Amino acid sequence: MTDTERAERHRNRMQRKKEVVDAAITRADKEKGLLLVHTGNGKGKSSSAFGMIARALGHGMHVGVAQFIKGRSDTGEEAFFRKQENVVWHVLGEGFTWDTQNLARDTETAQHGWATVQEMLRDPTLDLIILDELTYPLKFGWLDLSAVLHDLENRPAMQHVVITGRGAPDALCEAADTITEMRDIKHAFRAGIQAQKGIDL
Repeated sequence: MTDTERAERHRNRMQRKKEVVDAAITRADKEKGLLLVHTGNGKGKSSSAFGMIARALGHGMHVGVAQFIKGRSDTGEEAFFRKQENVVWHVLGEGFTWDTQNLARDTETAQHGWATVQEMLRDPTLDLIILDELTYPLKFGWLDLSAVLHDLENRPAMQHVVITGRGAPDALCEAADTITEMRDIKHAFRAGIQAQKGIDL
């Protein structure tokens, strides 16, 4: 095959691809607030959600963050985003369950945190809400899944919500518009490497 023939074949292939993509874009004519779920055992679920905060702020949107489970307030993302004018940030957890070791207290903490989230979900000025590690209180039964789904369904029409965490319940996945599953192929921690600033914290 000559270079000219190869170039012509590539042009034809890309033209067909463009037609398919353009047709799909034309069909996507609806607007709504999206419910996204970032789940799976791999690293990057929260990091991806926090990246969406930067994207939203670039469009002048207002963002709310509610962090379940995690009790620390020294992460790089919080240090940066708390300084942004259009971000409200809530740390609602007290640490991982193996740290607290108290079922009643973990349940109470989660329910108190959800009361804060309910206020956020009623606030039409918040364009994007990140519910970081919410899957764990749902999985452990600290929060009632049907009540959480009801609150999510009744939020403002154009409010976007991103939920992160492993083991997303089936009913949550069914309600979601977009689901991304992160795969764990290799992780530095298993080689004895500490969590690193700017990468893990």
